[in-house]
Amino acid sequence: MSSSELDLDGLSDSERTALEMYMAVTSQEPSEAIPLLRRSEWNVQIAISKFFDGEGPDPLAEARSAMENAPPPQQNRRPQNLMTDDFTEQLSQIARVTDPAPRIGTQSSDQPTYRPPLIIALLFMPFNLVYRLLCGSFRLFGRLFPFLPRLFNRTANPALQGARQNTTGRRPLGPKDTAARFIREFDEEFESHPIPFLENGYNMALEKAHRDLKFLLVVLLSPEHDDTSSWVRDTLLAPEVVEFINDPQNNLLVWGGNVRDSEAYQVANSLRVTKFPFAAVVVHTPNVSSTAMSVVGRIAGVLSPTEVLTKLRAAVTSNQEPLERIRSSRADQQASRNLRQEQDSAYERSLAIDRERARQRREAEAQRQREEQEAAGRQAAEERRRRDLAQWKIWRAQSLSAEPGVDVKDTVRVSVRLPSGERIMRKFAPDADLEELYATVECWEALQDADAPVTGEPEGFVHEYAFRLVSPMPRVVYSLDEGGSIREKIGRGGNLLVEPIQDEDDDEDDVTDIS
Repeated sequence: MSSSELDLDGLSDSERTALEMYMAVTSQEPSEAIPLLRRSEWNVQIAISKFFDGEGPDPLAEARSAMENAPPPQQNRRPQNLMTDDFTEQLSQIARVTDPAPRIGTQSSDQPTYRPPLIIALLFMPFNLVYRLLCGSFRLFGRLFPFLPRLFNRTANPALQGARQNTTGRRPLGPKDTAARFIREFDEEFESHPIPFLENGYNMALEKAHRDLKFLLVVLLSPEHDDTSSWVRDTLLAPEVVEFINDPQNNLLVWGGNVRDSEAYQVANSLRVTKFPFAAVVVHTPNVSSTAMSVVGRIAGVLSPTEVLTKLRAAVTSNQEPLERIRSSRADQQASRNLRQEQDSAYERSLAIDRERARQRREAEAQRQREEQEAAGRQAAEERRRRDLAQWKIWRAQSLSAEPGVDVKDTVRVSVRLPSGERIMRKFAPDADLEELYATVECWEALQDADAPVTGEPEGFVHEYAFRLVSPMPRVVYSLDEGGSIREKIGRGGNLLVEPIQDEDDDEDDVTDIS
């Protein structure tokens, strides 16, 4: 933008005043403020609304285009706008358009209150006392002449009117706490009232109404007004009005505020309230934008329940159809979303089942391979054991002492009956160890094979006898663990039986190897 366009000397007095008022509220630079004010026809209220709520399309241009291309809208569906009176008079000759409902800036409830140091507070105490006396005097003067504050509110700078909010003597609270205080005071004054006020701030109430596609009834009360209590009792709490508000088919949310509180006072200024008690119906207007909230009904002053009910019913009826279309669209979108989620869920379950089956197949295949490997290992170990046992029998048979001859005295003659029924008859030297008798029984088949090759002891093989020798009558077990010679254990001779040892780890083949 050229410097000539931003030349402040070229502005008129009214334009310069509007620029100062706008910059006092928005703190914008002149390079940004002047173009916006020009697009707003130097109307400060319009420019401030565009700054906080977004500029959006030009209402005047849209209204002129609507007049050229379409017939005027019906009177019963015409919402009220929130612009200034002069701008409203300009648009009244062209067309009625809906502007977004104002949103206000509130202070966070957890923001600490600034307290000056004690020394500074003591120094400024006289000035503070004088200031309070002057404020009290002006307040008393305003009570004596009530038309002066209203006149001042109309002519004063809107950016400076907010100074009143701190002179009411009420403790400033956050939006939620302020709403709770209003509901508590309303309950104390009007007992057993059936109006469900929202217990949150004004901005949150707007968001809830927009999200739930419901109408928001904003009720602003001024305790200084003489007719406030009677209007609430006779009109707002009238049975027919309460029934209409609580009817679920009307989709009404109610938010209330006391103009002595900062938030409610800012709402009253934003809605350009000039008469109390006041109520406004705010609703989402999709024909303006996808997020627009607009005032579609205003109830100002003391009205009868019939008049209030008529205005409420007209505002709700005239704007119910667009909301129903949006609800239907949202329902269709939600149904499509639910269907898509169900399909995705079914697909995920199917994938999970397939993955579980694949995992079970992999585990079964791995288990089968392990069992085959274990079986092959056991079979190989068993075959090796059999080879080592056969080799050991040949080796041990070759290392046995020969049967003593007739010249040897005190020989021991032993008869051993095998499980197969075959009997072994053999003589042993009197000093022969009992293990010699066990080895003879174990290697009997190898002793009968004269052509057996000479071999050595198998490496790493530990031989264990799978039988024991017992005497039948009386039953005596000759165990190798006790040791001793054959003469000491059996005497000069004896008849013995081979009794297999039933071990849990031995199979039936181990028993048959004895025969």
